Amino acid sequence: MKVIFTTVVALCFSLLAIQKIAAQTKPAAKKAAAKAPASMAASMANGQRVYLQYCLSCHQMDGGGVPNMNPPLVKTTYVLGDKVRLIKIVLNGFAQNVDIDGQSYSNTMPPQNMLKDQEIADVLTYVRNSFTNKASAVKVAEVKAVRGTVKK
Repeated sequence: MKVIFTTVVALCFSLLAIQKIAAQTKPAAKKAAAKAPASMAASMANGQRVYLQYCLSCHQMDGGGVPNMNPPLVKTTYVLGDKVRLIKIVLNGFAQNVDIDGQSYSNTMPPQNMLKDQEIADVLTYVRNSFTNKASAVKVAEVKAVRGTVKK
């Protein structure tokens, strides 16, 4: 019951955060576009849209996750490390307990394999370059290559 209550509370906060960020997104997107190459700015903007739709409710607005349930996306080896592993998590989901920075996380992440390769590349590029993260972009070709090896 506690897990359900925590999930419902997290979802409510997420919905409020979506409203707040919607008002702030346009100026931030313009600022990012002025600093980044056009393709990176477009990938970040598209990735943010995918994140808000599919990832926010579990990983939260700040990428901090939910303690003991959903892992954070802030400066972890899962996010900043091997891109292939990260792509596989999105395509296959994740049903293992994982320890990150001394915290254990146990909530199952469902596969997001219904997303197009471009959407996966964009959302992972967004995650790898948001929440104080700085990492290389994920390319569509990398997602296609991994998807081709994933068993259906």
